[in-house]
Amino acid sequence: MRFAITTLLALGLVSGVACSNRTTTTSANGNTISDSDLKNMIKSKFASDPALAKLDVSANAKKNQVSLSGTVPSERLRTEAVDMAKSVQPNLMVGDKIDVKPQEISRSDYTPAMANESREKARSAGDKIGKSVDDAWLYTKIETKLATNSETPARRINVDVSNNVVTLRGAVSSLEQKKEAERVVRETDGVKGVRNLLKVGA
Repeated sequence: MRFAITTLLALGLVSGVACSNRTTTTSANGNTISDSDLKNMIKSKFASDPALAKLDVSANAKKNQVSLSGTVPSERLRTEAVDMAKSVQPNLMVGDKIDVKPQEISRSDYTPAMANESREKARSAGDKIGKSVDDAWLYTKIETKLATNSETPARRINVDVSNNVVTLRGAVSSLEQKKEAERVVRETDGVKGVRNLLKVGA
């Protein structure tokens, strides 16, 4: 009789532990979280930063996946957005469709002191800038655009600006990269001409 009671108690304890584990597993798997719940959890994380708050979030709670899209002004913010989203849920898979588009400084806000800083930067990179503030302003905008464009190897491209005419020098891996670098420069407001001297495959 004592053996039977002991056995029943043991079975009861095992059953209780099993139930307890089942509850924890269900919660950890996120079965109780809806798509909108998951989306709102991420949006609330982004709410503290105006740039991140504008990002679009689509969520699939069943697959434990989210997708982020929209634009941010820097690579740092893009990385921060992905990390914030991942921290919301264990093993959350985050699809990153965020574009980095730096905010351009207007010509009226660009000062001679900024131009001097750009000239120092250009000199250390082996680039050349004309004497006008306009040339330095264009250089700053073009360098930023090339650096944030995943299709242009900015560190291998030298940018010279003189009288609003841009010369691209250096080496790229493909004809597509050469064309993309030129496109970026041509579409920069204020540029009057482009000389594309980039070498392919060097």
